[in-house]
Amino acid sequence: MSADTKTLPSRSILSGNRSPGGRTVMLVVVLVAELMNALDGSVVYTALPSIQHDTGASGAAVQWIHAAYALTFALGLITGGRLGDLYGRKRLFLLGTGVFTAASLLCGLAGTPALLIAARVVQGGAAVVMVPQVLATLHVSFDEGSRAKAFGLYGTVMSLGSVAGPVLGGVLTGADVFGLGWRPIFLINLPIGLATVLLGLRYLPESRDLTARRPDLTGMALAGLGLLLVMYPLTVGGAHQWPAWSFLMMGGGMLALAGFVVQQRARTARGRDPLVVLALFRSRTFAAGLSAQLVFGLLSGVFFLAWTLFMQDGLGLSPRRAAVGFVVASVGEMAGAWLAMSAAGGRGRRAPQAGALLAAAALGGYVWLIRDQGTVLSPALTVLPLLPVGLGLGMVGAALADMTLRQVDHDHAGSASGIFNTSTQLGIALGTALTAVVFFARFPAGSHGTTVTAAFTGALWYVIAALLAMWALMLLLPKCRP
Repeated sequence: MSADTKTLPSRSILSGNRSPGGRTVMLVVVLVAELMNALDGSVVYTALPSIQHDTGASGAAVQWIHAAYALTFALGLITGGRLGDLYGRKRLFLLGTGVFTAASLLCGLAGTPALLIAARVVQGGAAVVMVPQVLATLHVSFDEGSRAKAFGLYGTVMSLGSVAGPVLGGVLTGADVFGLGWRPIFLINLPIGLATVLLGLRYLPESRDLTARRPDLTGMALAGLGLLLVMYPLTVGGAHQWPAWSFLMMGGGMLALAGFVVQQRARTARGRDPLVVLALFRSRTFAAGLSAQLVFGLLSGVFFLAWTLFMQDGLGLSPRRAAVGFVVASVGEMAGAWLAMSAAGGRGRRAPQAGALLAAAALGGYVWLIRDQGTVLSPALTVLPLLPVGLGLGMVGAALADMTLRQVDHDHAGSASGIFNTSTQLGIALGTALTAVVFFARFPAGSHGTTVTAAFTGALWYVIAALLAMWALMLLLPKCRP
């Protein structure tokens, strides 16, 4: 039996409500938690001008209102996943969700930029504990026949949340509920988070690795340091025109991560519990799926930021009219996820590969349309191409998690989940950083009209290339369920 298909006996303990009704509620609980995280990562985009006006935040502070959450979240995902393996995934999920809800209240009550940024750091830290348990719980709670659909719904929620976040932010801020302005974008988490905790206490099964003994503190420190030194310059380097220190930090981060791998090998050889089970990477399925997810995050980071600026600065659409485009993309993603799960059953790489090619073809047509119409492109033609783009991306996102984690042993579900989520966040950070090269570098700050439009069509070719690279990586995934 090959390394790709061999499944070791599980030594995890799994207890809780295993009835069909209980599993349905459990699925809803963990997916709602994932949706809260995905929305909070992007919901501030359309609310930032209102936040800046209300709190008097500087330009740098506005950037950190978003970056504080994203950076904190990305740095700790591997550790959060492994802690679930060690101490119980239900326990960690409920702890993370509770703190996330309390931090959301602090965000909604913040009166100064400093307090809001601090609350966003706490929010991101809580998401580190909460989110990896979602995939891990799905992996150990569903059998082979139903796991694909559960993972498909997870991929749909993850993709949908990041696209729908700006829409929700714009709607809630514009509605000025009870005269609170932007604050409901955070306060809406309070009833949702409380209900998630209460339902989770009853319906979430507990699971953990029975053989795990103690956390790898050295590995946690090395992984966190390495990711910090890589992610921080990717997050803020563009705003400083990529100074020399940003590249030195990234180089230092790569060295720290190399040291982390050496330390993990040594710890494993001594028979002690590593933070990351390096044997996971021996599986071609896991390594290829992880690489494809990294590219998926990268192209998403480039496309959605550049597209937002194209609609508003290039075509002069208002934020509310631009939000319609995100709604169309969200509808396409939901339809694509449904198509991938029902037509292909989540059984192999064909549906996500078809989705990647569909999105690439739709974006190629979009380039032609923009070059033909220019800045007189109608609002309808601006957003309608996003339906097939969303359809293709939904077909990819709904399947990648299942294909990547399908053969992971239950004992290592938390570790694998943390790595998978980290690849997503690292990809988005890389994509956001690359936007400075493939989009912003093509026009000076404050440009409008044809200059922005030309920069956007140029950036689309990079997105198309990333989609084709992702299609090629998925050739290494199984054609059908083994």
